[in-house]
Amino acid sequence: MNVGRSLVLLVLCTIALVACGSPQPTGSQVASFSFTDQNGNPFGTDQLNGKVWIADFIFTDCKTVCPPMTAEMAQLQKHFTKEGVEVEFVSFTVDPTIDSSEVLKEYIAQYTDDESNWHLLTGYSQEAIKNLALEQFQTIVQKPENSSQVIHGTNFYLIDQKGYIVNEFNYVEDTFTEQMQKEVKKLLK
Repeated sequence: MNVGRSLVLLVLCTIALVACGSPQPTGSQVASFSFTDQNGNPFGTDQLNGKVWIADFIFTDCKTVCPPMTAEMAQLQKHFTKEGVEVEFVSFTVDPTIDSSEVLKEYIAQYTDDESNWHLLTGYSQEAIKNLALEQFQTIVQKPENSSQVIHGTNFYLIDQKGYIVNEFNYVEDTFTEQMQKEVKKLLK
């Protein structure tokens, strides 16, 4: 009888410890990539290895969701910097034929004066970003031929130190920033 109780207690303790630990990956591991950032430098998974990062998909000529998404990313960057939490931020342009490094440099300057941990990426084809978004992040990127506006997902993706997508957050949800901050801190424990 004691062995049975001990086993039940052991199982319950194990469940409790796992529940209190770091967030577990919910998605796949992001495949290796290397693109060009807003400063014209190569940037990708080699530079992100061992770091927690937050990714999104935006473009500079966006008339709807990208400005508030980028403003939210800037707020997250300020919060984590203030808290002394080391997080990298990665924004993939979904309009790489328009968004050169120079255009991205001007765009980010509207939102932050600290680019040390925020990389806006370009240097790939429209087909490549469509495939990356779909295959790695399970989101859409579609550039209609008759419009300057690109259709794309609006989630923020939290990626752990090994490159696994841990969670995704919709930036319009009221509690997404608090939830993301909690999960980032758990990953960094």
